[in-house]
Amino acid sequence: MSDSVVSVRYLVDDVQSSIDFYTTHLGFKPNNTFLPAFADVTRGNLRLLLSGPASSAGRAMPDGRRPSPGGWNRLHLLVDDIDTEVSRLRSAGVVFRSDVITGPGGRQIVLDDPSGNPVELFQPAGARPAGTRPAGR
Repeated sequence: MSDSVVSVRYLVDDVQSSIDFYTTHLGFKPNNTFLPAFADVTRGNLRLLLSGPASSAGRAMPDGRRPSPGGWNRLHLLVDDIDTEVSRLRSAGVVFRSDVITGPGGRQIVLDDPSGNPVELFQPAGARPAGTRPAGR
């Protein structure tokens, strides 16, 4: 594996539904699959480890706590046109935690994968939707 690949582990409730979600809706490609425990999917230099309850990452800690999906740490995916992406994903039934908000760096929205793990879509400030031209041209 290359040093340029970044791996992030997400705990998921159902590995197959997570593979389907990330490959169908967010442009990831399947890599390794060891159902029902584990799979990984890739997008560019990102390798997302999908660890189900049967995986070693899902085992209880010595103090009895169990790892679980959710929280607020999240993948941050750049998009060219956030409005188009949100419309496409809402049409597919994807659940969003928020509406699109605008800040000094751009526009963002947070959605949930099938296990409740957050994914942020982010359109940097100054980015124009595909097919548009700058004003005055």
